[in-house]
Amino acid sequence: MSEAAVAPAGLVDVAVLDDDADFRTYIEDLLRDEGAYSVRTFGDPEELFASAETRVPDIVLLDMKMGPVTGEQILEQLFTRWPELCIIVITGYPSLESMRTTFKLRVFDYLAKPFSLAQLRQTLGNAIEKFSLGRTAQDRLRERLGHRIKLLRAERDWSLKELAAMTRLSVSQISSIERGANLPSIESLLSISHAFGIKPSELLLSIDF
Repeated sequence: MSEAAVAPAGLVDVAVLDDDADFRTYIEDLLRDEGAYSVRTFGDPEELFASAETRVPDIVLLDMKMGPVTGEQILEQLFTRWPELCIIVITGYPSLESMRTTFKLRVFDYLAKPFSLAQLRQTLGNAIEKFSLGRTAQDRLRERLGHRIKLLRAERDWSLKELAAMTRLSVSQISSIERGANLPSIESLLSISHAFGIKPSELLLSIDF
């Protein structure tokens, strides 16, 4: 049976590559218990590559000691195929030099075994925030558009009440849009853009979505 091309909605898709079966099971159990992740584990790099061809993971937890294949070789292949991939290196043999080497290869972060659940949570949380993971495209659109409208209002030193009066929207409507709770309707977007003296297309282009 082929893998689903999309992870379950709202879950961050984590792939774990480690040749230690006990450690893979340990990490899988930890992350599943958290309730925020879908987890795939692999003991061989080629298995990870094949799975990622079907569904690219959000985050890869990568063991740097994989027998005959070096972590650096795996990193190089991953970044060649998926340049924007978030990779967190895990190793039981940490050293300052290895840290410097892996960070030169654009990894997001580095965890040395043994690490605590709190450390793992913090590192994954940082990655989720940095890469805007676990949110739908609609979620990201609401957040970015709301933030941009709030910045435009702040630049003009307008209050919510003032913008509401100019757009004929309610203060609560403007507030919910700025907080990313709701997307503006087409009519509301036209009114907001007109208040700022810009075209709706310019407002949307400015959020790089």
